[in-house]
This record gives sequence, structure tokens and C-alpha cells, in this order.
Amino acid sequence: MRKLTKEQKRDIRAIAAKRDADIDFSDAPRVLDWSGAEIGKFYRQKKKPVTMRLDSDVIAWLKADGRGYQTKANWLLRNAMLHFTKEAKISRRKIAPRHGKAREGKGNG
Repeated sequence: MRKLTKEQKRDIRAIAAKRDADIDFSDAPRVLDWSGAEIGKFYRQKKKPVTMRLDSDVIAWLKADGRGYQTKANWLLRNAMLHFTKEAKISRRKIAPRHGKAREGKGNG
């Protein structure tokens, strides 16, 4: 990212000093269709360095496509995390009604 010029810094300070209510958005069209929107496109999760011991064949597979093997590993782990998190939430939802029905049955007898 290139450095800001003095004029750009001055403009940013002037905008930051304004209240939201004082900013004129009349020339900006309202967005009504968000179907093409991308969630998190400009957000980057904070990364932390870690040391892991992985099998050599796993590392070879990750590196087989060239650069970006750590990003690939992160993507795979994130998808596994989301899959298992979703699965855990679903199984918790399935368990909860059974307990409620069992209690109702005990109270009726």
C-alpha cells in the first residue's frame, strides 16, 4: 500500500472531524440488491505463528501446488472447524427436544 499524500491526510482529517449526520450521501445510490456481495472480502483474520509436526507426505501434498501451502492448510483446517462446529450445533439441537419429551412422559405417568 502506498503512503498517503499530505492532501489525502488533510482530507481524511476533515472527514473524520465531521459527525455522521453532517455527511451528505445524496449522490451515493442506495444498494438494494446485495446478492453479489462478498462477506469478509477486505477483512483479514489475525494470524498467529505456530509450530506443528505434520507427516512428511501431508507436507509434500500441501506443497505440491507450489506457493501458498500454509494458506491451503489454514483453509482446510478452517473448513474442518466450520464443518465440525456446525455438526456439533445440529447434534445439540437434536438432543434437546428428546430430553424435553422424556421429561414430559415421566410427568404424565
